[in-house]
Amino acid sequence: MNEQTAAVPGFVVNSVNLASAGLGARGLSATDEFFAPLERMLADQPAVFIPDKYDDNGKWMDGWESRRKRVLGHDHAVIRLAVAGRIDGFDVDTSHFTGNYPPAARIEACNVPGDPDAATVWTEVLPTSPLGPSSHHYLASTSAEVFTHVRLHIYPDGGVARLRVFGQPYLDPAQTGDGEIELSSSLNGGRIVGFSDAHYGSYHRLLAPGRGENMGDGWETSRRRVPGNEWIVIALGGRGLLSGAIVDTAYFKGNFPDSCSIQAADMSEFGADARDAIITASMFWPELIAPQKLQADHVHDLSNHITDVGPVTHVRLNIFPDGGVSRLKLSGRLA
Repeated sequence: MNEQTAAVPGFVVNSVNLASAGLGARGLSATDEFFAPLERMLADQPAVFIPDKYDDNGKWMDGWESRRKRVLGHDHAVIRLAVAGRIDGFDVDTSHFTGNYPPAARIEACNVPGDPDAATVWTEVLPTSPLGPSSHHYLASTSAEVFTHVRLHIYPDGGVARLRVFGQPYLDPAQTGDGEIELSSSLNGGRIVGFSDAHYGSYHRLLAPGRGENMGDGWETSRRRVPGNEWIVIALGGRGLLSGAIVDTAYFKGNFPDSCSIQAADMSEFGADARDAIITASMFWPELIAPQKLQADHVHDLSNHITDVGPVTHVRLNIFPDGGVSRLKLSGRLA
């Protein structure tokens, strides 16, 4: 993450991928999936290329790929987002598609309670935009409305390795009210701001729903060989008063941290783009939870150890000295 932030627009760093299969996004339909199925386009991992891998229809590609179109028209696909939200921008990624990428793409979106049908009204959120071979295409959304689905049009055919739909999950006041919600959850807008090390695993899965599925499904650092400890800073989905805290070391057995602590602060005045300043300030935040011993492959409910530090927008999870954490779940009510 640290090495990417200078090369991508702010909406990539400051938003959640609403089209993440790991968070629950699903491909509903596509006009053609001859060479590669739609579901691959929503995978969380970066696309890969395997030179000698073929299947019954030809070259195996990591993404969604339609056959060469021999009639008028174009291909399109419908995706249900993991959660309703405001869309800030997109990454239409054509990695490894060189002679078979679409020359252009357009995206529409809708907000419906179920899934779209023939009567659904779609809103254009990305006008027809040129695409190139094997590249990330970061494109801003033209609408600030809340949507539940997107429809990707490719002109006229070809392959897209990954579609990322970056945005802010919608927290419905009618559903949250004065009750507690998981403010750290990606489905509620929680996101990773920065970390000291993320050598192994998938660090963004730290805020995913449920428990980890294996040792690669979470945040894990390399073995620390110098004094100090590792840390990760998280922006909550909303400013809130925290009352619940769970640190889950699922599948981390010989590599779980010896202990952990959590710091927290209200960084509202810094703004969403003050990433480096927030990370620097995190060293001095008050302790939400003092250091606590951890166990292997265990759900640690640390709620009884929470100190009242008032409303907060960000937290810093410290692990001593290093290791892996599958999930962090912080709950509370919006302030």
